Amino acid sequence: MAKKTVVFVCQSCGAESPRWMGRCPVCSEWNTLVEETVGPAAKQARSWVSRSKPVPLTQIEDSSHERFSSGIEELDRVLGGGLVPGCLGLIGGDPGIGKSTLLLQVASSVAQREGKVLYVTGEESLAQLKMRALRLGALEERLIAVSEANTEAVSEIIQEEKPLLVIVDSIQTMYVEEVSSPPGSVGQVREAAGRFLQMAKGGNTAILLVGHVTKGGSLAGPKVLEHAVDFVLYFEGEVHTSFRIIRSVKNRFGSTNEVGIFEMSGKGLIPVANPSQFLLSQRPVESPGSVVVPYMEGTRPLLVEVQALATPAPFGGNPRRQTSGVDYQRFSMVLAVLEKRQGYPLQTQDVFLNVAGGLKLQEPALDLGMAVAVASSVSNVSVHPLCAVLGEVGLAGEIRAVRGIEQRLKELHRLGFQHCIVPRSNVQGNEPLQVHGVSTIQEALEIALRKRR
Repeated sequence: MAKKTVVFVCQSCGAESPRWMGRCPVCSEWNTLVEETVGPAAKQARSWVSRSKPVPLTQIEDSSHERFSSGIEELDRVLGGGLVPGCLGLIGGDPGIGKSTLLLQVASSVAQREGKVLYVTGEESLAQLKMRALRLGALEERLIAVSEANTEAVSEIIQEEKPLLVIVDSIQTMYVEEVSSPPGSVGQVREAAGRFLQMAKGGNTAILLVGHVTKGGSLAGPKVLEHAVDFVLYFEGEVHTSFRIIRSVKNRFGSTNEVGIFEMSGKGLIPVANPSQFLLSQRPVESPGSVVVPYMEGTRPLLVEVQALATPAPFGGNPRRQTSGVDYQRFSMVLAVLEKRQGYPLQTQDVFLNVAGGLKLQEPALDLGMAVAVASSVSNVSVHPLCAVLGEVGLAGEIRAVRGIEQRLKELHRLGFQHCIVPRSNVQGNEPLQVHGVSTIQEALEIALRKRR
């Protein structure tokens, strides 16, 4: 009988250790080493890399024209123009966010327009899959499905059916028989990903893997999973809201600066052609504490509403600070600048900040919008409804330049805004609307609130 060995594998980075340790020596994470039994080396499948002589790059055939559309324009934008035959992609997101819904819509659209699609489900029965397909209107003759978790069985089906696209839901449910650890473990995920990589490159079939995420929001499994695939997409959004964003954090076939925006409905995910108008559709008019900020999501400008509410603290010297959708540390810095440089009595105020629509924003250009929103709420003076604000705030109260000013101003002009407060160094003189350049936070507050008093 072949001898088996016990090793400890880190669930975070995939590093192996002959004995258990509380802290991984490679990634320094605590309590991530899990015991795995390693059997004899499995017989490896034939490598997809063919033995050939090196050739100059100029003589290699360009295959960029072979892309095919996913059928969803917003997803094609993120992918760089569509799916590439032979690619291996990974899509992650929180439970219930809509990963399976989106991929079933993609499978139906590709089957209708391009060719045969195989949907491999390891988490649901075929009856459950059909129920969702009926709800989404995604039934197609060339869309075939199988409930299977064995990678060897899936490989045989792919060789027989020769589909253009394969969707695996999810990689954590797949297993390789030669690996004795349970499905979802580091070893199983690593080996299963390697097998799917060989299937994709060897048969020129595009394969999309669904990946689970940890409580910290990162993809579950070893980091080698993200290194092996051609692109990694994250599906984001709050489960209790209808707004969804899909973004790329790795893409060998295009830029990682694009995002796709969707709205979740009863019939699936609907691409949002005009996200700015969608985000501002329920904005209250003439409401103190409400400010519009042109935010850059990759290379795409979005108009978002930043809301602030300041109320007297009931317990005197212990005011509350609460945020939703923005970085708390950044918000605390903006409050400190308002209190120190402008004299706002925030030490006696509970201050709450919210980004409408459930978005999570990180850009420094949001600083000035947060400051104006808080000042508007404290002063009980509303900002002009057709005025937007953007700029990075420094600790000395100065306003620093931001990127993408032309795209932001064009989006404001397209939706009918008349004024915009921007850093003085960003003023160019040929803007499509009235621009107010400011150098300090005091100038910005005077312009934003003076006409409303």
